[in-house]
Amino acid sequence: MTNNNEAHQIIGRKVKFDFNQIPKHWIPNDPISTHILNVAHMILPAGEFWFCRVFNKALPYIKDEQLKADVKGFIQQEAIHGRTHQHAQIYFDQHEIDVKPFIQRMHFLFEILLGEKPLGIKALKYAVNEKRWLILRLGIIAAIEHYTGVAGQWSLDNTSLDHADPIMADLFRWHLAEEVEHRSVAFDLFEHMFETEFGFQMSKNALMAVILPLMALVWMEGGKAILKQDIDAGKYRNMGTLRLLMQVEKVSRKTDNIPTFSHLILATFRWFSPKFHPEQEGNTEQALAYLARSPSAQLAEREARLMKQQQPRFS
Repeated sequence: MTNNNEAHQIIGRKVKFDFNQIPKHWIPNDPISTHILNVAHMILPAGEFWFCRVFNKALPYIKDEQLKADVKGFIQQEAIHGRTHQHAQIYFDQHEIDVKPFIQRMHFLFEILLGEKPLGIKALKYAVNEKRWLILRLGIIAAIEHYTGVAGQWSLDNTSLDHADPIMADLFRWHLAEEVEHRSVAFDLFEHMFETEFGFQMSKNALMAVILPLMALVWMEGGKAILKQDIDAGKYRNMGTLRLLMQVEKVSRKTDNIPTFSHLILATFRWFSPKFHPEQEGNTEQALAYLARSPSAQLAEREARLMKQQQPRFS
């Protein structure tokens, strides 16, 4: 679905969620979909804050003022996403699910392996060109953002979460709507850093060939870490990675509570086209329409207006 609207300002919405009364299976009768989505609370705090650090590093290289404004808006949104998912620790604590070991692994991945020293090795910081290491990390973000944008459009087109816990459903819908809103920024920044189209296309495709299997593996490992601690998860508690992935595909096809893996595979094929651009993957108007009715986003907007009204005016 495409959208040809003029560029609009990307802003961070300071949303708030109360995690104190969220049921363990906040998608009723569906522990596997619940916990596969819950993996976001374990990966995204470290991941989103890493996005922000890498994008801040790229700001001095940006020559296009509109792109620079979009990148700053992206940083605002991703920082709020990271903090919001971080607060979901309350939900895990209330249901006695220990996710701290997995979260520590995510911090190692993003802060050490993908930090300022390539692969966490000090000597490589001097052996690898700093700008090339920056571009590589920007490409990783662009590839990941392709999937968040695709998942975002899925959430806008889908009504299955209407029967889920309204707070957690709104959290994911608000987040994913913003992913649709800023879906082109990481891709445009990655492309902006290249001097040749050929170099960009080669790097774009090579990175995606690595990112898809890694993302699938990490996400399934996160799901396993939660499911094995949920005594009410039944047959899903002790599944291996491949079997769990197959079960996720089966359940998602049956319930439509989460995107199917095959849906994401098809999106991957589109990425490899030389004509691909994330603008083709979503509808900004649809995303903004949800954000206009999202309870959390509405509250954030009212609070922002109130704060603005209370600010002292100087003549």
